Amino acid sequence: MFRAVASLGDEDGDELVRTDALPAIRTPRVRMRLAVLTGPDAGKAYPLLPGRYRIGAEATSDIVLPDRAVSRQHLILEVRDDGVRAVDPGSRNGSFCEGMRFSELEVRPGAVLTLGTTELKLVPEGEKSRTMPLSTRGSFGGLVGNSRRMREVFTLLERLAAGESDVLIQGETGTGKELCAEAIHAHSARSKGPFVIADLAGIAPQLLESELFGHVKGAFTGANTDRAGAFERAHGGTLFLDEVGELPLEVQPRLLRALERRQVKRVGANDYRTVNVRVVAATHQDLEGAVKNGAFRGDLFHRLAVLRVMLPPLREHPEDIPLLIDTVLTRMGRPPSALSDQTRALLAQYPWPGNVRELRNVVDRVVNLGEEALPDIPDVPARAVDDDPENTVPMALDLPFKEAKERLIEGFERDYLRTLLERCEGNVSRASREAGIDRVYLRKLLRKHGLDSA
Repeated sequence: MFRAVASLGDEDGDELVRTDALPAIRTPRVRMRLAVLTGPDAGKAYPLLPGRYRIGAEATSDIVLPDRAVSRQHLILEVRDDGVRAVDPGSRNGSFCEGMRFSELEVRPGAVLTLGTTELKLVPEGEKSRTMPLSTRGSFGGLVGNSRRMREVFTLLERLAAGESDVLIQGETGTGKELCAEAIHAHSARSKGPFVIADLAGIAPQLLESELFGHVKGAFTGANTDRAGAFERAHGGTLFLDEVGELPLEVQPRLLRALERRQVKRVGANDYRTVNVRVVAATHQDLEGAVKNGAFRGDLFHRLAVLRVMLPPLREHPEDIPLLIDTVLTRMGRPPSALSDQTRALLAQYPWPGNVRELRNVVDRVVNLGEEALPDIPDVPARAVDDDPENTVPMALDLPFKEAKERLIEGFERDYLRTLLERCEGNVSRASREAGIDRVYLRKLLRKHGLDSA
């Protein structure tokens, strides 16, 4: 016999479940979902009520991930009303959050966890998980990356480059904002037109108006001839306003008029000139905060930020470091062998506060001065790992440099080879091709770490 069931809402947002035979029972409302972003189950989502969830490849897991690189019991999520705790009980390939390995971690909403080749995002209920597909590109213009973060950026750039709207690029110093602007121009319908750069941080304040809008002869001391400004020089193409957050308040109204009407008036002139230009601006500053503090006009900010791109710092996509190193070496005309495996491993562990620009400079210095330049790199922070002695050993900063480096390399090689074999299903030939190393050398490494089953 079936019993009628009714669901009622209360003022706390929880549900009251009532049957014809039982009193009302309070059940908690789902406040979090676990969305699968990448991997074999990409697109799935699991509601998370308060409780304990076992995640892994084992069929008896609460959340089963059919990923060959995921352990049978890979991760435990403890969901509470006040937060979520993730615990790695000793997985084979480790668990990562935003590129950092962990054994136990309080996970904030919106964070992305990586287990094998699968990425999981904690999505607050009511918030839509991202549906934008990941780009298949490994680069966009001069920007390079295979990580999820960069492929999301490439998808956005592919779409906005085709339009005509102005763009605001935000990101820390060294993330590649100028390369991003150049790529937008190169992939747009304006690619055959000029690409003009106005570095607003490098221009004296009294010359900014002349640099942007031009001047006529005699407009001020030193104005010996008429001169076209950046807007006019970019006619038919793209104008890149670098470090737009440095623009003084007194000049901002004139820039706003130029953006709204696409008209400029040279300093000392009486008439406006119409320009056909797309503006791409960039800043490392928090412009929203500057607007609140009165240091930047709100109407100008919203006019610049018709479309916005946020370039992630390198510490948020460290998996791209090997590719970036190879790209730097290629542009220098050097082979990948110009840097040893030990040096590469050290570079992959460093947090890079100066981002890609700092990485490029360090690679250049090491190639030209030798690996003795490496001690100039600040100490590498230890990363959280579990207690399994087979997993990567954290960097021991109290050891001599050579011994600490060798210990780090051992752990890096072991974890890399395990993941590589999992991904290639034990096929050594395929693994050597994907890793870009000789098969004989790969077998030697596998024997060294006891991973050679042949």
